[in-house]
Amino acid sequence: MDSDEQRTPELKTLQQKVAYMVEKTFPGQKISGRVFAERVRERGGSLSHSYFSNILAGKVTHPSEDILRALGTGFGVDWRFFKEESEVVDEVVAGLQFLAKRRTGEISGLAGRGLDDNGLPPELLKFALSLLEDAKARKGADDAEPKP
Repeated sequence: MDSDEQRTPELKTLQQKVAYMVEKTFPGQKISGRVFAERVRERGGSLSHSYFSNILAGKVTHPSEDILRALGTGFGVDWRFFKEESEVVDEVVAGLQFLAKRRTGEISGLAGRGLDDNGLPPELLKFALSLLEDAKARKGADDAEPKP
């Protein structure tokens, strides 16, 4: 194997990620939008063949989360692979902050209902952290007021 084969390709854009997955999932094959859309449908998802073709052509750069989930379904990978790097980083940071505050006892007694294997959604983590920050700010304001 030469060094070009060992290098990881640049996978920053949605088009690059999808093209990479097409190459790895269907090596040596020309996959049409219709074939891929049918594959997604067979696996319980929904994606139009023209939309998939537009992603491969680089015409779609910021699809909805539903489209990203459909891509994950079609390729059999975690849909978050297709998210922009900054979004994934934000989710990881929010999760780590939440875990750190949970470990120090700043957050306790949290119960999640209807969670799947992915755990708490990033929106819930951000919301929980914002509640904690609000509570800290209120406590700080209460402590700063002179007592009668």
